[in-house]
Amino acid sequence: MKKKKELLTGILQFNPKGFGFVLVPETNTEYFVGRDDLNGAFHTDTVLICPLNKRGKKRPECVIEKVVERGFKSLVGTYDDCDSNYGFVVCDNIRIPFDVFVRKENSMDAVSGHKVVVEITDYGSPKKNPEGKITKILGHETDPGVDIKAIAMGYNVPIDFNEEVLEEAKTVASKEIVVTPDREDFRKKIMVTIDSEDAKDLDDAVSLEVKRDSVILGVHIADVSEYVTEGSLLDECALERGTSIYLTDRVIPMLPRALSNDKCSLNAGEDRYALSCIMVFDRKGELKESNVVQSVINVNRRMSYNELMHFFELKDNKENLDVTGYDKKLITMLSNMRKLASKLRKKRVERGSIEFDLKECKIKLNKDGRPISIEPYERNEATGLIEEFMLAANESVAEHFFWLNIPFLYRVHEAPDGDKMKLLATFINNFGYTFKGVGSKKTGIRRDGFHPKQMQKLLSSIEGSKEEAMIKRMALRSMMRACYSPKCTGHFGLADKYYCHFTSPIRRYPDLFIHRIIKEYLGASLDKKRIEHYEAILDERASHTSMTEKRADELERECDRYKKVEYMENFIGSEFEGAISGVTGWGFYVELENTVEGLVHITTLKDDYYDYIEERCELCGEYTGRRYSLGMPVKVEVVNADRASRTIDFILAEEGRRHGRKRNKQ
Repeated sequence: MKKKKELLTGILQFNPKGFGFVLVPETNTEYFVGRDDLNGAFHTDTVLICPLNKRGKKRPECVIEKVVERGFKSLVGTYDDCDSNYGFVVCDNIRIPFDVFVRKENSMDAVSGHKVVVEITDYGSPKKNPEGKITKILGHETDPGVDIKAIAMGYNVPIDFNEEVLEEAKTVASKEIVVTPDREDFRKKIMVTIDSEDAKDLDDAVSLEVKRDSVILGVHIADVSEYVTEGSLLDECALERGTSIYLTDRVIPMLPRALSNDKCSLNAGEDRYALSCIMVFDRKGELKESNVVQSVINVNRRMSYNELMHFFELKDNKENLDVTGYDKKLITMLSNMRKLASKLRKKRVERGSIEFDLKECKIKLNKDGRPISIEPYERNEATGLIEEFMLAANESVAEHFFWLNIPFLYRVHEAPDGDKMKLLATFINNFGYTFKGVGSKKTGIRRDGFHPKQMQKLLSSIEGSKEEAMIKRMALRSMMRACYSPKCTGHFGLADKYYCHFTSPIRRYPDLFIHRIIKEYLGASLDKKRIEHYEAILDERASHTSMTEKRADELERECDRYKKVEYMENFIGSEFEGAISGVTGWGFYVELENTVEGLVHITTLKDDYYDYIEERCELCGEYTGRRYSLGMPVKVEVVNADRASRTIDFILAEEGRRHGRKRNKQ
């Protein structure tokens, strides 16, 4: 009797080189699938696979039996008008290795060079290209902003709001703001918003009062739920987006600008509805009590991070104290905020909260959307102050509603996986660093046996070392990804038992969602029926908003990579100083001061034959003994910048000179 095949369901991740991997969520196993075994499957398709039992193979392999569900219904690419009867769409996604055939009647009269959205009507076969029809022309590939718009469309991110949603936003934004009996009137309290100079959606304002034996911190958050009600068109639209997305040249907001930039934004000098988290601390910074109330506020002053930092510098420079333009009460409040934030940060660090503090950058564009500079983004005391206050509000709200035992959406971060921590422990051991009790043959590690303080101590010990950036990246990859959950299982990275996202309802749906629950509780309308309603939808809301957050993160990184590559096109042949940020069997990566990273391929190292020493993460020359290791300073020449693959290629500057090429030094 013929043995029945074992069939499993998974998601295909296609590699541009022609093969793929199928991840089976049920067992968290990844199967390799060769070029000849794809059976017409595309990247992100849900597929049915048959595992193969091949002796001597280190990784499991499979063949794809059939496609269960297509991952892509439409694609984004560049149209190529071949002749009067048809054309092809060359897909932007390099994981889609096929051009899509388009008949002339389905082309919307697109011309060569147009960026388009093409709907797949026939997925073809291994011997036949997929066929489709163009549903949208985004513009010509050379038009300003079309490149970023095309990338966003490739992630299935909705960019524009339809007319019905815009009209609903306009209607609800016309609602008059009044002080009702269920709202506290905080309009006479001194409060400020502190954000970046170019921010338009101001979610939060802060106030602070010092009493004889206590400090009262108010974190006042825009009451978006007053305008975006459950089940409305605005709500459905916000849920679909899940979050605002901040791209290199634009913001794709979760809500129309009539709300995000106007009626809900806490603009100075204007009455606004808010949910206010009022926290009472003692003089040592210990939280004694907290409460959330509905309120009406009026912000006294809008400040930027740079302005607040300048104020702190003026205060520190006692010989030249000039605080012209600052009200005396505001000066006192800002000074007291600084003291409280310092105490809160100290307590957070003492309990083990982890800060990776990886390099970030800001890409500046000209009016045509071309990158003109890439500058490192510097965190400072002012950004840290607001962060501490938002963390405090998120923590206190989460703990308060956890003990009320009502449905709620938490922000959770699981402890790292034991096997990943063992691998990290082995890796850092090569540089002389250790984790106490991790990777030990005697003790091993339990999933819940790793404390955040161990990671905190590692990050502290590598500070300033040449391998700092690489170890930080490896450590971050070893951590679990934070997500949303109906269960309050704690936040490992913050070393906190209770945490939620409460402070950004203009740009994050989870915050808006829990605002509704909070308001129903405060208004005594959270009855049994409503509790059952929230319990029924919590899992889906958690899963969906975690997905949209991940999508936004990936899109933001993709756009930044694209613009960095475009920027470096201007410097082909130029030399830069950098440091080795990664070493692999195919070469080493170099990161420049402006955070741009590129590859020096091993084939360009002509002076020797280099072996990859995995345990030391370095390349070593067989004859010269020359080594290339993490953190090593090198000078490189830019030889290629490919926007399609988002890659930059370097060669060592000395290799270029050795071959007599002229250089443009930077």
